[in-house]
Amino acid sequence: MTVLDLQQVSKRYGDGPGEVHALRDVSLSVDAGELVAVMGPSGSGKSTLLTIAGSLEEPTSGEVLVDGRLLSALSANDRARLRRRSVGFVFQDFNLLAGLTAEENVSLPLELDGRPLKSARQLARDVLEQLGLADQATRFPDELSGGERQRVAIARAVVGDRHLLLADEPSGALDSVNAEAVMRLVRAACHGGVAGVVVTHDAQLASWADRVVFLRDGRVVDQTAPPPPPESLLISDQAR
Repeated sequence: MTVLDLQQVSKRYGDGPGEVHALRDVSLSVDAGELVAVMGPSGSGKSTLLTIAGSLEEPTSGEVLVDGRLLSALSANDRARLRRRSVGFVFQDFNLLAGLTAEENVSLPLELDGRPLKSARQLARDVLEQLGLADQATRFPDELSGGERQRVAIARAVVGDRHLLLADEPSGALDSVNAEAVMRLVRAACHGGVAGVVVTHDAQLASWADRVVFLRDGRVVDQTAPPPPPESLLISDQAR
């Protein structure tokens, strides 16, 4: 089943001589259970692709479907509901709420969607534990390191019944051990049926993907299978 489908999507900013073409006729489909890495130089349109895929921005032309629903046909409220229920985001600046603890930040999307508080908090604790943050669950974002905040943002993105995970440099603030923990969680979410799109500059991170899409000047210039994944991933998959 195709979860994300971009059809000839273009995005322009500005007018006249200052006009910038962030995306040019990009088509990309991502199926349930598939993890796609998007690579390319700075300014190639990678982050714009994510924001349009998650309905945070509208394309100048082309269409985007999430779970078979045409985003341009949805009201603003329906798009917000779709994002809350079906789409998990990981932003480079984390976007955690300063007045909520790590556990509360992770459980908030579930609570907004009507899940009972006790159940939402338990799910949040379970995911935080998978990322080595059980002891930090009651701390506030400004009491956490950059790497810990990044892992809390990852936990919030994957908790609950998400269908699409969109991550912008999800391991950028992490050391190699914690980066691997994050990618295990992303990979596990995809094994569970989530469609994942990860923007990265890191070839090692891209090796966890099923497919790598290369952007340059707003265009898809190549798609390929990644290099072999880390040995630790192969071991964990064999043991599954």
